[in-house]
Amino acid sequence: MVRLGFIIGFIALIGVLLSGLAAYRVHEQELQIEGIALARAIDVHASLVQDRLTERELLARVASGLFRAPSVVKANMLQPLRSSIYAFKTDFVVATWIARLKPAELSEAEAELKSAGFSNPTIRDFDDQPLDIKAIDKPINVQMDLEPRNPDTIGLPGRALDRHSIVGPMLAQAMAAGKPVASDPIPLLRQNGPIGLVLAAPVSQEGSTDLAGFVAFSYELAPLMLVNDDRSLFSVVLKDPRDANDEFVANDSGVVTSRAVNREGPAPSTVRTVTFGGRDWSLGYYAKTNAVQRAQQTAVIVAGIGLALTGIICGLFGYVAYNNLRLSREIQVRIGFERRLTAVIDELNHRVKNILAVIQSIVTRTLRHGADIDVARELLIGRIHAMSNVVTLLSESQWQGVKLKGLFESRAIPHADRIAVNGPDIAVSARAAQSLSLLFFELASHSDEGLSLVGKHPHIVANWEVTGEGADAMFHFRWEEFNTSAATRREDSDFGLILLDRVAPEALGGTAKRYFTDVSYVYELNAPMVTVVDMTERDRTEQISAPVR
Repeated sequence: MVRLGFIIGFIALIGVLLSGLAAYRVHEQELQIEGIALARAIDVHASLVQDRLTERELLARVASGLFRAPSVVKANMLQPLRSSIYAFKTDFVVATWIARLKPAELSEAEAELKSAGFSNPTIRDFDDQPLDIKAIDKPINVQMDLEPRNPDTIGLPGRALDRHSIVGPMLAQAMAAGKPVASDPIPLLRQNGPIGLVLAAPVSQEGSTDLAGFVAFSYELAPLMLVNDDRSLFSVVLKDPRDANDEFVANDSGVVTSRAVNREGPAPSTVRTVTFGGRDWSLGYYAKTNAVQRAQQTAVIVAGIGLALTGIICGLFGYVAYNNLRLSREIQVRIGFERRLTAVIDELNHRVKNILAVIQSIVTRTLRHGADIDVARELLIGRIHAMSNVVTLLSESQWQGVKLKGLFESRAIPHADRIAVNGPDIAVSARAAQSLSLLFFELASHSDEGLSLVGKHPHIVANWEVTGEGADAMFHFRWEEFNTSAATRREDSDFGLILLDRVAPEALGGTAKRYFTDVSYVYELNAPMVTVVDMTERDRTEQISAPVR
């Protein structure tokens, strides 16, 4: 008993160590996969944002280059550029011509705005308050034309923007730099309008270096930088350039709001910098899923499976070994007892190694990298259930074979009640029974995945027969699913294809093929009867199970 306990304890220790190692490896691989996927998705998004910003800055440069400043004040200066600016399809909110007017030109500008049909042609301050134009003694920047003209924008021309807290400094910076400059985030069109950016490009007088005004484009911040796919691995925010403690974020409807940075919460996974309007903008990317928690859950599942298998193996080993020890006390012949015990242990090791090899292959193939955890769990449970069922049947027959029809009548085969079984009820060997049980499970588990051609579940027929005699006898198996096709039947999994095309045929020393007919899906397996029945295995098992004389 002490020796038996030591062996079981040693097997349990090995199983626990292997389970822990497998869980650790899975945990590390899940973290690496999640990290790589997140980094790639962030790089793609940042690249797309930068391309989008570059296109809009290019539009501003092209528009300012095509613009021809008039010798007199006009209010329809964007008319010649309409087709050009719309051709870029940059989805701007409004394009504006901001003229730099001298004090003597303000009265003429009001007349032009009135003739152009704008609702308020008076030169006024940026907040629509009256402005004493007689007191102005230096050039000011006034909106004189815009696109598109609609009820939301028709009242904007005539506003002087120099004293605007955001647009005014931006125009001064663009005038000093001589190139397009972007503003800080600002409400567009109205005080409570959508948050966006204004990009202003300076325009010089023709044949002179004097500034004639600015061509400006405003863009909503959400589609410009913050819009993201709902199924993406991350959410993106824009760091407020004016306050490091704030950031802008867009909700599912595309509405941008400002929020305080949560110093106690998780930090952004990555920060990317994009350039627009002569400025650097910082985009913060927050992972939507907790990669560590997901990796831990997967590792726990793997460890649980490993510990469960260890318990099963230790229990099976302990049960068989204990019964052999109990029987050994009743045997009077010491030599016969030792011979029989050695044979049982050797055979048990052979069986356990085979089962472990099959289970290891099932777990490895099912829990492959990138597999969906829920789907993998269901497949793994089903396949292990099929293995457990055939082991039960073999145990009941003392490992001397299983009736082939018994594999179809077991609860481990999905939809067994819809399978028409025809063929002689032959007894197959333990090795063949294990392979055929997994084979029948894979075939049956895919038979109900899609709708049939007639709106019903596929009708399944499983036939087998034995031809020839003696050493030339052949086993022929045919599985046919009627009312299905390649378009309606779900493709077999990677593990299923390997089992159908290679593992099962090789285990039986035969060949297999699968194909679609006009009305059905067919799988055929041909193998020699000497490997299907395997009399050498049955003789060896009978010798072990025979009582010692």
